[in-house]
Amino acid sequence: MRGRALMVQGTGSDVGKSTVVAGLCRLARRRGIAAAPFKPQNMSNNAAACPGGGEIGRAQALQARAAGLAPTVDMNPVLLKPQSDRTSQVVVHGRAVSTLEGADYLARRDRLLAPVLESFARLAGAFDLVLVEGAGSAAETNLRERDIANMGFARRARVPVCLLADIDRGGVIASVVGTRVVLDPADAAMVTSFVINKFRGDPALFADGVREIEGHTGWPCRGVVPWLEAARRLPPEDAVVLDDRTGSRAAGPAGRRIRIVAPRLSRIANFDDADPLRMEPGVDFAFIPPGTALPRDADVVLLPGTKSTLGDLAFLRAQGWDHDVIAHARAGGRVLGLCGGYQMLGRRVRDPDGVDGPPGEAPGLGLLDVETVMGGEKSVHPVEGTCARSGVPLSGYEIHMGTTTGSDAARSFAHLPNGPDGAVSADGRIEGTYVHGLFAGDEFRARWLDGVRDGSSSAFAYAPAIERALDDLADGLEAALDVEALLGGG
Repeated sequence: MRGRALMVQGTGSDVGKSTVVAGLCRLARRRGIAAAPFKPQNMSNNAAACPGGGEIGRAQALQARAAGLAPTVDMNPVLLKPQSDRTSQVVVHGRAVSTLEGADYLARRDRLLAPVLESFARLAGAFDLVLVEGAGSAAETNLRERDIANMGFARRARVPVCLLADIDRGGVIASVVGTRVVLDPADAAMVTSFVINKFRGDPALFADGVREIEGHTGWPCRGVVPWLEAARRLPPEDAVVLDDRTGSRAAGPAGRRIRIVAPRLSRIANFDDADPLRMEPGVDFAFIPPGTALPRDADVVLLPGTKSTLGDLAFLRAQGWDHDVIAHARAGGRVLGLCGGYQMLGRRVRDPDGVDGPPGEAPGLGLLDVETVMGGEKSVHPVEGTCARSGVPLSGYEIHMGTTTGSDAARSFAHLPNGPDGAVSADGRIEGTYVHGLFAGDEFRARWLDGVRDGSSSAFAYAPAIERALDDLADGLEAALDVEALLGGG
């Protein structure tokens, strides 16, 4: 084995593990350390297509970017994509292999330790440092048996652990000390340090708290990280954060901004498609939560991707959003459907074999004259092409199952190397495409926004903004952490 490793585990979910690992990847890159991110098991419907084929969690793709790498399936060998409250699609080394209920997966997950260790070994053999992200909480001792995501992996791969805790939630002393108390002694011995995250105010005010945690646990503190605004400028991993991101972050003359709204579906997927729009000065973007009608004054309704098209069609109707979308379209508004959202815009969606959830079929919204039949191989790959209407280049990625056909597909949304993609209504106001990540392309985004309302685009450049956010994140961690100790393995 060539490299060393450090695993960042958390006292709970959403404590900042993904962000801290991304920042450490960027700090390693600055130091000339060849580092790679790794997450043994991820649960997320936000996925990225790897250039070499296959899909991984989008957080690991962002971490790879921070490290200056192209994402590979070894960076996230097991990905769980929830399809319902009880079932998830299981993706191993980038390929969907099964759909399991939660209890069945827990009973079988130790069988996936072998591919996890294979991927880790390949990365450790190719890089100086592997920065590993845990999942959920290290203290979920009820799930410890057959664990492959936290201490089960750390023990088997002999990787030291830094425990991350979120002080903004409150009870941080109890969360760290309590984790130490409930861990098996052999698991606790894997922890070499802890870090406090999201502190508001002067970190010196928590010095007594740090000493108390150190006294109870015997673990040294590697730093107290302040609340870093840069973290909010990076694509989020989990839909839970959308509760805090319902509105646009853009600044500009409100009266002249385009208003774009997207219903927050129950199985929403790849919702970071909207991030470049949220950051546009000329756009007022909002995710609309369940129980709230879609605003009548919206210029565009964006139907996002979903892991279960039939399931979210039912959810859409349960919220009354189907009537809102149809009324918006009849009033002359624009609608764009991305992937599953595109499928919903058609006349009907059929899933006879249950490849995207329980078998069944349902009428779509009927705004595009197309039908979708689920089945066949899952399409997972980056794409480049041109917009069929404007001729400007576009790029992104596909992650979908199913085939969509119909008369409106004769007016394609995009021209791709493997053929036409998507569909456009006769009046041009209703559009659908299977391509995710479209709006990250500055030229395409500008042309599309100007097509909604002339003069609405700006000179905002998305990719440099993400790079600045990663650099700012790294700067914040550099000032707060003992980086040399952490990059040295703990």
